[in-house]
Formats: sequence, structure tokens, C-alpha cells
Amino acid sequence: MNLWWKIKNLRYRLRGVKQEIYRLVDVNLQSQYSIRVIKADGRIIDYGVVSRQVITTIGADYLSDCCTGSGEPENINYHQYGTGTTPAAIGDTGLQTATGSRSAGTQSNPSSRVYRSVATIAFTSTLAITEHGIFWASSGASTIFDHHVFSAINVVNGDSIEGTYELTFADGG
Repeated sequence: MNLWWKIKNLRYRLRGVKQEIYRLVDVNLQSQYSIRVIKADGRIIDYGVVSRQVITTIGADYLSDCCTGSGEPENINYHQYGTGTTPAAIGDTGLQTATGSRSAGTQSNPSSRVYRSVATIAFTSTLAITEHGIFWASSGASTIFDHHVFSAINVVNGDSIEGTYELTFADGG
């Protein structure tokens, strides 16, 4: 594992400490994003959890619309990467600098109250990937549900990123 990368990325993980402490006394949605890079030669580099929750305002609005039948929650399944470095914020409406097209993930419920979407996206050029979004549409603006920004993960032609998005619905309260 790349220890130096984990140290550089710590600032993005610490960003979620306030929310995690808040969760101890309040009930809400919790999300996290994990990455494994599959190198062109078959090696796998597991970065683990790279970011926690920045569910956007339009994402929360979309989820509430799903409760009235105006949206389909199973559509929150499209992954895309980018190279933007501006910190994720609830007001985001898309990735800062998107790369490639969106890819549908494989959905599951690995445990009670947990939604998971896993997508593997291959790269055909050299990039420093620094952001991920999960969307409720395969294309189009203003459809980002959750936005994650993290320290650069370098990929080259033939590399892939397997990303795992998890959304936990806490009970109680």
C-alpha cells in the first residue's frame, strides 16, 4: 500500500470527522467512497476509503422526490471521475473537471440499510484522478448525487479504477 498517498489524503478523510461526530447524536445518511486501482500489468493497489459524504443539495432533493414517485432511487448508480481539485461542497451540481463518460455500477445491498454501487472504469490516457461523482442519470448537468474529492491517484493507459460507493441509512431517532 502507498503509505505516502494515505498521509497526503488524510486531510480529505479528516474533513468528515465533524460529520462523524455529529452522527453520534443525530440520524442521517452516511456515504463513503473506496478505490482499488487495477494496473495494466494486473497488480491491484487498494486505497481503501478515500472520501466520506458530500451528498449534494440537488442529490438530497432528488432522494426526497423519489419518496413521492417523482424520481427513481435505483437510478443513483452512474459513476464518473474527474481531475478537479476544488473541495466538494453541498452546492455542487457536477464534477469540476469530468473525464470520460459515466458508467453504470453493479448495485447490491451488502447488509441491512446499506446501498452499494461498484463500477470499474478503464482509462486510455495518463491522468491524475482527484474526484468522483455518483449521478442519477447517464448524462446531463445537475444530476450529481454525491461528490468526492481526494489526493491524486495517477492512472495510465490500460489502468482501471474499481470504485465502491456505499450509502448507509441510519435508523433510530
